[in-house]
Amino acid sequence: MTTYDVIVLGGGAAGENAADYAIRGSSRTAAIVEAELLGGECSYWACIPSKALLRPLDVAETAANLSPLSVPALDRAALLTRRDAWVSQYEDAGQLRWAEGAGITVIRGTGRLAGERAVEVVDESGAARRFEARTAVVLATGSVPTIPDAFASVRPWTTRDVTAVAEVPRRLAVVGGGVAACEAARWMTALGSAVTLLVRGERLLTKFEDFVGEDVLDGLRAAGVTVRLDTSVTRAEREGADHAPAVGRIHGGPVTLTLDDDSDDLEVDEVLVAAGRRPNTDDIGLASLGLAAGELKGRTHGGALPPWLFTVGDINGEAMLTHWGKHQGRLVGRRIAALAEGRTPPEEPAAPIPQVVFSAPQVASVGLSSAQAATAGHAVRLLDADYAAAAGVGLLRDDAAGRARLVVDAQTDVLLGATFVGPDVADLLHAATVAITGGLDLDTLRRAVPSYPTASEVWLRLLEH
Repeated sequence: MTTYDVIVLGGGAAGENAADYAIRGSSRTAAIVEAELLGGECSYWACIPSKALLRPLDVAETAANLSPLSVPALDRAALLTRRDAWVSQYEDAGQLRWAEGAGITVIRGTGRLAGERAVEVVDESGAARRFEARTAVVLATGSVPTIPDAFASVRPWTTRDVTAVAEVPRRLAVVGGGVAACEAARWMTALGSAVTLLVRGERLLTKFEDFVGEDVLDGLRAAGVTVRLDTSVTRAEREGADHAPAVGRIHGGPVTLTLDDDSDDLEVDEVLVAAGRRPNTDDIGLASLGLAAGELKGRTHGGALPPWLFTVGDINGEAMLTHWGKHQGRLVGRRIAALAEGRTPPEEPAAPIPQVVFSAPQVASVGLSSAQAATAGHAVRLLDADYAAAAGVGLLRDDAAGRARLVVDAQTDVLLGATFVGPDVADLLHAATVAITGGLDLDTLRRAVPSYPTASEVWLRLLEH
């Protein structure tokens, strides 16, 4: 078959959802074009392996801070074995079975736009084939790491290497102060690396409330990570850099980093660059439609895009989070189904974006931070509480501590954002997400009674204001 109703470029979670929802319950056809593993970055080199590595650390830390229990020993080899099981040994047979069961054809190769509703796919042998879409083409090619010029010649680790770690470096420098850097520093320290975190700015996790970075910084240092703030790398050198490095293995000889703080050079066995990601718009044929990469930003459809072309996930840069890409995929899939059936596409109301950082302490946030709310023109009230003031939190572990904040519109008392820092706060997040999505005000929230004794009692402390 060379013609499908829907063709999706990119087989990650966002693209899979778009294809599935576009044809679900119909006789329509869909194809996903993927050159690597079906399931994408999240399944093999991001969310899934990182959480497989981090959850045992959470359990060990909890056990170490519950007085009737002894501190469990970490079996490092078993930890990596657990990671390998969760990524299906880096094979995608299970994902392929899912696609076939959903009626989706998987086309192996690199796809690019080739004109009106047309896609060209080049397979690993170099052979090219042309496919056409009756209704829609969806761009779901994800994102790629940003590698500053100073590191280009040393073949640094990226997030793929650190989640797929097979050879643990004795000394590891991590460049960055965001989510990936903070999480990776934690599990690499547990695996035995002496980790130095090099952060260009004055604090970690700058997109969150100020206190988030402070608490995570304390947690990293308590775990043995050396954190150097206000520090940039001006030069990186490595002898014997491997130009075809194996993922997760050391990429050559020691790396020497020159820093801008007048300190001595830092020598490490490997350097992880976790300095952010950019949409993967390289060589996907935008020029064939007269489009520029910037015209995809923050948009799933419309604008300069022709009516048959859609984007989902990291490629549009709206929020580089798997669950948000999947959400976009569901919306776009339903929209394509409506167009194919001659129906008016459903409305797409704005929704708050939740995020969890699996650091120690854990961070959970949704909606607007206080700074974002002010920038958006809201007059805000900040309701702060000690997370440990809830009786249920103290039962979680003996050293329970943390903070919570609600960002509230001062005129309407409607909840705009929420941030929680502390043990297991991820489990509190969806209640806040539902509250913001529903536009609930404080009086309504006060009528929701949390169970005793649970961590959710922190809502009582927040709403007492």
